[in-house]
Amino acid sequence: MSGFKVLEGKAVAIDRANIDTDQIIPKQFLKRIEKTGFGQFLFYDWRFMKNGEPNPDFELNQVQNQKASILIANENFGCGSSREHAPWALLDYGFKVVIAPSFADIFHQNCLKNGMLPIKLQTEEVNYLLAKAKDQPYQLKVDLENETIADNNGFSTTFPINSYWKKMLLNGWDEIEITLQLEEKISEFEKLGDVVS
Repeated sequence: MSGFKVLEGKAVAIDRANIDTDQIIPKQFLKRIEKTGFGQFLFYDWRFMKNGEPNPDFELNQVQNQKASILIANENFGCGSSREHAPWALLDYGFKVVIAPSFADIFHQNCLKNGMLPIKLQTEEVNYLLAKAKDQPYQLKVDLENETIADNNGFSTTFPINSYWKKMLLNGWDEIEITLQLEEKISEFEKLGDVVS
């Protein structure tokens, strides 16, 4: 995974509450075994009409919203089934940060485990960002090291993050990479087992 200390990028808004994982990545696209390739199916039922053509009314299809790395949504983002494919699809599409007033617990954990930063802000702060992001271009600066978010219009706030996950995201580590850092000690322990047996 690739870590980051500061992310400056375009922020787009999908001003809907209770966006569930079935909308983020519909079930028919869960057949892949890799973590990549899911971005093309992100929000598929909203992005595409029944004839397969892009839906011009959907936020991510609008020209001014292309190439965004920060998604702003409303409350209870990522509710529904606990599929890890949801953050995979968001990451593969290009999002590194999701901002909302609240997240489903399992989705929140899945984001962190896969290198995406979910940021909880107060409702009034999210409402401000949702309104601003409707007028593009809209840039946000997310400073993970200092736990702050700011725009160029005078808005600035802080966000909470667990110190363990902060370290993981800053370094671009996942839980396998953390384990591999202890490879020498694991090997020593295994040798002790050989001696005992």
